[in-house]
Amino acid sequence: MPRCRRACVSFPIGLLLFCGLFLPDRLLPQPRFVEAADTAGLSGFHLTSGDSRKRYIVEANSAGVCVLDYDSDGRPDLYFVNGGSLEDFQKSKPSNLRHALFRNWGGRRFEETTEKAGAGGNGHWGMGCSVTDYDADGFPDLYVTAYGPNQLLRNRGDGSFEDVTEQAGVNDSRWSTGSAWADVDLDGDLDLFVANYIELDPSNLPQPGSPAYGSMGRAGLGCRYLGLPVMCGPRGLQGAGDSFFLNRGDGAFDERSASSGLSDPEAYYGLGAVFADLDDDGLPDLFVANDSTPNLLYRNLGNAAFEEVGLLSGTAFNGHGVEQAGMGVAVGDFLNSGRLSLYVTHFSEEYNTLYRNEGGLNFSDVTTRAGLDRPTLPFVGWGTLFLDFDNDGRLDIFAANGHVFPGVDRLQQPSVGPYRQRSLLFRNLGNGRFQEQSDLLRPANEQSSRGAAAADFDGDGALDLALNNIDSGPTLFWNRPVEGNRYLRIRLAGSGGNRLALGARVRVRAGDLLQMREAHSGGSYLSQSELTLHFGMGAHAQADSVEVRWPGGGTSTLKEVEAGREITIRQPAGTATRRPGAP
Repeated sequence: MPRCRRACVSFPIGLLLFCGLFLPDRLLPQPRFVEAADTAGLSGFHLTSGDSRKRYIVEANSAGVCVLDYDSDGRPDLYFVNGGSLEDFQKSKPSNLRHALFRNWGGRRFEETTEKAGAGGNGHWGMGCSVTDYDADGFPDLYVTAYGPNQLLRNRGDGSFEDVTEQAGVNDSRWSTGSAWADVDLDGDLDLFVANYIELDPSNLPQPGSPAYGSMGRAGLGCRYLGLPVMCGPRGLQGAGDSFFLNRGDGAFDERSASSGLSDPEAYYGLGAVFADLDDDGLPDLFVANDSTPNLLYRNLGNAAFEEVGLLSGTAFNGHGVEQAGMGVAVGDFLNSGRLSLYVTHFSEEYNTLYRNEGGLNFSDVTTRAGLDRPTLPFVGWGTLFLDFDNDGRLDIFAANGHVFPGVDRLQQPSVGPYRQRSLLFRNLGNGRFQEQSDLLRPANEQSSRGAAAADFDGDGALDLALNNIDSGPTLFWNRPVEGNRYLRIRLAGSGGNRLALGARVRVRAGDLLQMREAHSGGSYLSQSELTLHFGMGAHAQADSVEVRWPGGGTSTLKEVEAGREITIRQPAGTATRRPGAP
């Protein structure tokens, strides 16, 4: 082994990849992720979503994962949503399955506290979650979507939660999927959007292979996929409209789906949802990834009113004018241009799509020129993230994958991929292109994954990954930091009714490196990453300036901020003002 190390010093650079196989970890020039969910204490959770045959579509889509510091100890905790029992579902009764809350004790150790916290859910088929502080008491709350009814869990501040769904008026008994929060009218409190999927009757489920219904992906006639009889849907099944709830500021909400323009009268198959200021006008817009139907992009007009501009913006279809099986969505400024772009995951034989923000709510499909089309074709993509995994100052891309048809393993077709699939990691090369580096995820840990979230769980300045996997335990990838690359983490503390500062935009300048992040709710696949904003700083020892644009107006600026730490920036008093004309 020592002989190989010395020989590598004189080898051409192109051969270092080969010798790298024999170098110890401390000498490898790149970071790597190490999977260690069991040793971290997460082995007690198992995502159940029907049975192993996956005969019905409700079994295929669970479930998300959320990051929140529920006990306010400064360490990000984890909340895994569970699915349901097919037998209970068909009888329309709650199951004994429970979601799982894990407290982060530090030292890469988690402890399940679900029962003590009262966070196990209501027994209905869980789908996703999002993090909020709807009552502005300083403690993060949880909204959990399901094949109805949904649940709003209020954080009491003593390590426990209470179900306040009915009191708050935010129940949606349909098949709900993605949820997201934002102060859409800039009146100082947080409002809620809920995407819905299919109007499905548990007592009358279409049988696998049925010729009377459409099919998922490229299944041909009836419910078949490449000749296999498979679950039916979503095509051929009745879609469900979406919901919007306006915060009254007194702990309750008004249902404003139709008047806001967010009801989705076409009843598309909604999955991923995220609020983000895509046109940089200070108002949070909304993007909804729809399965096998056009995506929706809603421009915020102010005063809780939206205009749907998906087709005009170029995000309803891919660059070939084709609707895709929209699953998850990531938002980020991958070019460091000051504009937020979109990345959407899809079904196999459909490439995941990178929509570059050209400004003015105009987007271009740049997937092919970015080198991201062919590597994703065999995969069914779900949770997805923009994250700077190597702290070089450029946002990379992560996608969790897993097929929906267990029978694909019998096909053995490279163009389709197996049922359990590896995740994908793409490094941003800084020139608009990406390079796949999925081999940095060790082991590959092939699963049928769904939700994905990122956070610095161990406080070492590198973003780790948590995945929720169907019929399995979770995945937790610890990220080993890159030596020499620094970071800066910014925790925002808003004032008024938006204590999480959702919608705040932060710009960090270090020499010629200018980055922008935004605090937003939703995204990935029915999941929520940590709300602390993470900036890779490369070799820069400090940020020359940090500027925060607060939602509703006002800015804060810091100069010469040392890298390699986490700081908290508080919104100055008096800047969280009600927008003129807000209801």
